[in-house]
Amino acid sequence: MMVYVPIFVFAIVEGEIYYSKVCADAVAGRLPWLPVLLAGALGGAAGDQMWFYLLRGRIHWLDRYPRLRRHRDAVMARVHAHETGIVLASRFLPGLRTAIPIACAYAGVRPVKFSLLNLVSAVAWASAIMIFVKAGATTLAAVGLTAWWGPLIPAALVILFFRWLSRAPQPPAPPARPSGPDGGHAA
Repeated sequence: MMVYVPIFVFAIVEGEIYYSKVCADAVAGRLPWLPVLLAGALGGAAGDQMWFYLLRGRIHWLDRYPRLRRHRDAVMARVHAHETGIVLASRFLPGLRTAIPIACAYAGVRPVKFSLLNLVSAVAWASAIMIFVKAGATTLAAVGLTAWWGPLIPAALVILFFRWLSRAPQPPAPPARPSGPDGGHAA
């Protein structure tokens, strides 16, 4: 049982590196794969939820900074408009794993919704890594993660996410009004 505690702790602290190593141990038969997967998933979810619950209801002190306050409504609107997708994708976005739970806490996402979606995302994340390790280099090469540009993907996603998150939402277009007294049809 104690062999799974480091998997849980390292999934909280750093994510993929140690978890990938123990997945390789599971694939090689040195550890049973299901407890490895569960320890990794639960650790990953615990790390995300730590930030969410630590800052939930306490993060509005950022409003005292004018530059951050100016973007508050845009951040909250974007998070609420896409909260399910953002939380589900969060485990797969290494540069945003801290930012997404913080943004969700800031926007006031319901705790039960965040926790359940985050747990689903963590199980999917742990399963995907286990499958990638099992399938080996051919799976990674098939999606291009061994190319020289592979490390640029997370960096680009971080930049795009923050630009999108802080952009003011566009107001909806006003409904079209009829142009004439008979509903818009000229005689």
